[in-house]
Amino acid sequence: MSLLQTIDIRRNYGKLPVLKGINLSIEPGEVVSIVGASGAGKTTLLQILGTLDRPDSGELQIAGQNVFGLNDRQLAQFRNERIGFVFQFNNLLPEFTALENVCLPGFIVGKDERTVRQRATELLELLGLRDRVSHLPSQLSGGEQQRVAVARALINQPAIVFADEPSGNLDSHNAQELHQLFFKLRDEFGQTLVIVTHNEQLADLADRKLIIRDGMMFS
Repeated sequence: MSLLQTIDIRRNYGKLPVLKGINLSIEPGEVVSIVGASGAGKTTLLQILGTLDRPDSGELQIAGQNVFGLNDRQLAQFRNERIGFVFQFNNLLPEFTALENVCLPGFIVGKDERTVRQRATELLELLGLRDRVSHLPSQLSGGEQQRVAVARALINQPAIVFADEPSGNLDSHNAQELHQLFFKLRDEFGQTLVIVTHNEQLADLADRKLIIRDGMMFS
């Protein structure tokens, strides 16, 4: 059974059709990259797959749940519990330490504080940040900040992680390290990842590379 499946997803902005019937199936443990020219609909699709936006028509199932059958409150809860996000700009809260930033999604869903802090610490150690847990984002390098963001995305053990240009703000060395990290997460934890990227090296490393062109999907 597919972990994620879309059926004829369509999205218009005014009279402009951006997504013209996207059918997509992603299996557990897959790393899938999505590429395409600017304006092709990549970010719009990612926002819909991540339940941050609703399509005009079509269906999205994640882990057996028809997510757009949920109301806004239920959908927000599902998103917090089952979906992780990594963005180009890491969106870390500057007044919180690395550990506190990672813990936040766990606290939001009401998990036990001690358990959340323990898992956050383990994730940061796994990602090579053992000595950075008490540092503020301003005290971290760009690569370290993005690894904190990856740990935050994983804190609630999501079914799937969506990454939007995750290495777009990094130099080549840190970008390569981040790319390797994604595949380590797949290999060691069976994590499913969907990555929107302009980085052809990262896109080609994925199990599958999908191309959006004129609002349609091609393999």
